[in-house]
Order: sequence, then structure tokens, then C-alpha cells
Amino acid sequence: MNHEARGRIIAVTSGKGGVGKTFVAANLAAALASRGERVLVLDADLGLANLDVVLNLAAKTTLHDVFTGKADLGDAIVPAPGGFSVMLAGSGLVEYSRLTPEVRDQLLVVIRKVGQRFDRILLDTGAGISDVVLYTVSLADEVMVVATPEPTSLTDAYATIKVLASQQQQRRVIKLLVNQVSRAGEGRVIRNQLQQVIDRFVSNGTDTPLRLDLVGDVPTDVAVREAVQRRRLLLETAPGSAAAMAMNGIAEKLTA
Repeated sequence: MNHEARGRIIAVTSGKGGVGKTFVAANLAAALASRGERVLVLDADLGLANLDVVLNLAAKTTLHDVFTGKADLGDAIVPAPGGFSVMLAGSGLVEYSRLTPEVRDQLLVVIRKVGQRFDRILLDTGAGISDVVLYTVSLADEVMVVATPEPTSLTDAYATIKVLASQQQQRRVIKLLVNQVSRAGEGRVIRNQLQQVIDRFVSNGTDTPLRLDLVGDVPTDVAVREAVQRRRLLLETAPGSAAAMAMNGIAEKLTA
């Protein structure tokens, strides 16, 4: 990787909480790392960070310390199980739940710097469409929306996609990952349903229609709940499980 190049930045986001976004980001990072990529997951959910919980890591140095000048960027990058690196946000930083000019500048600097050290950076954003989330997403090359087949999740995913396509963000391709599907092919059905609504209400009258790119779906799997409860990566506790295989398939598609 020459010094001009920088890693690809993917924002992993969702319309609502509880769809497994952080779980997806962590296990996808492990799957990408196993393919030889240098991967960083940056916990950009500054208000309600929980990447440390999912990975059972105690954050000694956090993004907060970097922002306040208490620590160097390098100190906040820590190895995670699964062969990738993480930057933890430190939980409950209420002052970062609003997008102040300071937060904006700090995030920009941090993301620029880590881009030179890794092949791929996954930004685990907050859920919803707050200005902190939207600003974080705007710094990414690609955005992946995680949704489940539940009607509330799909409604919120659609609302998020609509904002991502708006004047401010102007995304024309959005990746979609459907988590907790109950049968094969359900992700494609959901992608097609969402695409129809987008074609009708979002792309209508625009020069470049918005395309939803399904990166894959992950089945509901008892192994997932077990991994989450044990605060470990699914790819380590049950690598042969259906959900782990699906994660590997998604990593395969992203690196292709």
C-alpha cells in the first residue's frame, strides 16, 4: 500500500437500534481480517458505545482521550480477538451526542489518520439519523445499512435510506445487509420491496436513481445469541454455524 493510498471506509449504520449492527461490524471485521486485510473497527457510536461489550474488551484508551489530547491516536488502536483492530469510544459521552464543530473536526482528523494505516475501516455508527451519525456516514466511501425483516426495522431503514439519498448526502448506491432472516432468499425479497418504494418515492424524477446493493443476509441462529451472551465473536465460538458462514460470504462479496 503506497503512502498515497488509504483504506476503504465503510459506515455500518441502521435505522433503529437492536438490529445487530455492532455484532455485524465486529464479525464482518473478523471475516475480512481472515482474508488478509488490515481492518479497523472504529466505534463511532459516541453516545451509546457498545463495541467494547460485544468484544469483551476493557477500554484503557478511548477516542475520548484522543479527542481531548490525553492520548495519541496509536495508543487508542487496540488489537481485538479475531485479528483486527478497534478504536473504542468510551461509553456514555453525552457531550458527543451533539455535533459540535470540535466533534466534527476531531472525527475528521482521526478518520483521515487511520485511513493511512488500514486496508479497511468499518465505522460502527449510532442508530438513526442524528447529525452525528449523518456526519460520520458522510466521511465514508460506502455505507451499509443493517436491517431485520421486522416491519419497524424496515420502516426505519427506509427513512435512513431516504436521508442518505438526500441533497446533503447524495448517495446513489447503498449496501444492504438483512440480519435475522428466517428463510433462504428473504434478504432478496426485502431488498426488492425496499427498492420498489425507493424507485417510486426517492429516485422518481432524479437523473441517477438510487440502487440498493444486497451484500447478503444472515439467518437467525441460536449460535448468535450464545456468542453475544458470552461476549465473543461468532466466528470464533461457532465458525461452522449458518450465521458465521453467511458473514464469511458477505466478506467474500465485499473483497471481490
